[in-house]
Amino acid sequence: MTKQEFVDQVATKSQLTRRDAQKAVDAFLDVVTETLKAGGDVNFTGFGKFSAVHRKERQGVNPRNPGEKVTIPAANVPKFSAGSSLKAAVKGK
Repeated sequence: MTKQEFVDQVATKSQLTRRDAQKAVDAFLDVVTETLKAGGDVNFTGFGKFSAVHRKERQGVNPRNPGEKVTIPAANVPKFSAGSSLKAAVKGK
């Protein structure tokens, strides 16, 4: 599903115009992004949790030259943990 298809689904389910649904989706994405950049978490009970985790520096392999080792720098990366209701829905329960 693309972002535009998602916006269309939100507009249909919420009975909003496409423009209002686009604004709502963009606002949601902006708030999640800003919160994670600030080091916070976004938690939706039952659905899941967005968080930022610190990944340590580590050794990797250059895919173009498998014999060459490269250092992958430390970074903060986004993480999503699915909640129990979402897991159950995907399993079909």
